[in-house]
Amino acid sequence: MTDGARAADDGPPELARLTGVRSGKKSYYPAYLRSTQRTQRAVRAMDTISRAVVRTVEGPRSLLEEVARAAADHMNASWAVLALADKHLPKARQRFVVVGPDRHAAATPEEVPEIVRLELSAIRSGFSAPSARTDVWVRVPMYLEGRRIGGLAAQHGVDGEPEPEDLAVLRILANQAAVSLHTSEQYHAGLALHRQAERLAEETRAQARDLAVRTSQLERAERRLVVAEQRELVETERRRIARELHDSVTQYVLSAGMAVEVARGEAESMAADEVVEQLVVAKELTQDAVEQLRSAIFSLTRPRQEAVVSLHDLLVEVAGHHGSRLQVSVDVTGRSLDLGHDVHHEIARIVAEALFNAVSHAHAATARVRVRWRPDEVVVSVADDGDGEPAGLRRMLREERRTVGDGRHQGLSNMDTRARGLGGRLSFRRARSGGVQLVVRVPLPVTRTGPETLPASVAPGAVAPGAAAPDAVTPVRSAPVADARARGGSR
Repeated sequence: MTDGARAADDGPPELARLTGVRSGKKSYYPAYLRSTQRTQRAVRAMDTISRAVVRTVEGPRSLLEEVARAAADHMNASWAVLALADKHLPKARQRFVVVGPDRHAAATPEEVPEIVRLELSAIRSGFSAPSARTDVWVRVPMYLEGRRIGGLAAQHGVDGEPEPEDLAVLRILANQAAVSLHTSEQYHAGLALHRQAERLAEETRAQARDLAVRTSQLERAERRLVVAEQRELVETERRRIARELHDSVTQYVLSAGMAVEVARGEAESMAADEVVEQLVVAKELTQDAVEQLRSAIFSLTRPRQEAVVSLHDLLVEVAGHHGSRLQVSVDVTGRSLDLGHDVHHEIARIVAEALFNAVSHAHAATARVRVRWRPDEVVVSVADDGDGEPAGLRRMLREERRTVGDGRHQGLSNMDTRARGLGGRLSFRRARSGGVQLVVRVPLPVTRTGPETLPASVAPGAVAPGAAAPDAVTPVRSAPVADARARGGSR
């Protein structure tokens, strides 16, 4: 055999190896074309599903529609059905999709032919229900983690029986849809958990705010309970002091008054005029002391809720207490403010002390109490027509501040201490009526800078019936009038 003949005989095998088709038979080339077309359809189907996979976050519906369209296009199908079995992936939505000849998804199963509804029902029931058993339906299962969770069916339009490669493409589409549906289910489950966590966090914050409010309410209630307990203790102590004053001090003063009266009678019988005069003064002082003690006892035993709240009313009541011996007027100018029960009573004690000094030591006949409300302070003044001297009072106040004694002769210091306790100051000047004008200036708002009660060794001023407060009450000074005059009209 020649070389040319050998080359001619070797030609066809080489062509077959290169093209995969033996040119000696006419049926090989059409088969090659069909294979190429199937490959191209498979590539297009993979491209379609790849585009659908990246849209998983948009929801499973778009993914199912893309898979069903890809399957219908690959199999040249008039209808394609992709569905999950009812008992698998219960949280997945959408659970099925049906694509028709126009490649649009049907909204409800009622919109599709009965043969398609039968196929859909069979897949959703796990193929326990009858399906459309015809030769034009090609079916592949949908697997996830080894479990059959649904299926993909297409009413194909290809010539002859579908090739194994076509079924492989459908299985790839179905399984990829299963994985993507599972991912979508997990994604939406995570979103639901995230929303639940946010709701729980907001509820926790709301509970924390409510707990903070309740804690604040409990703290305020606790403080009120402490204050109530302290007030109860104060009321008990006030009643005890009232009993002591009534049972001991008052009786001693009354006894002293009767002894003075007996001594006055004996002095008159002996014609000791100078002694009689001194005894008359002593009797008047004992009478004043008894009156003040009775007032103090009434104030201590009076319930707190009966106390006058308004500063003006409180000062009017204090002035009325001295009405039998001193003509007192009370004037208020400006817009009155409620400074609180304790502040009102502190000011009333100062005024009561000043009025007591005016009538007992300065021998005043009239006094004027003025309250001037200003934007930044309240000014309270007491002016009398007695024989007191402002300079002497200022000197005595300086001495009393430096002296720590037995509680006597501390009236000016008591008033000054109360004024300072309110953040204010006390001063003395000459009154237009000829006597002394005491002025107390208290800045607004009031800031308590001192203790609320005076030490036991310091006796505060006499208090009117409505001016009761939880601290000690001033007994009447027993200093002779002549000594008071020598000191400038003060005790």
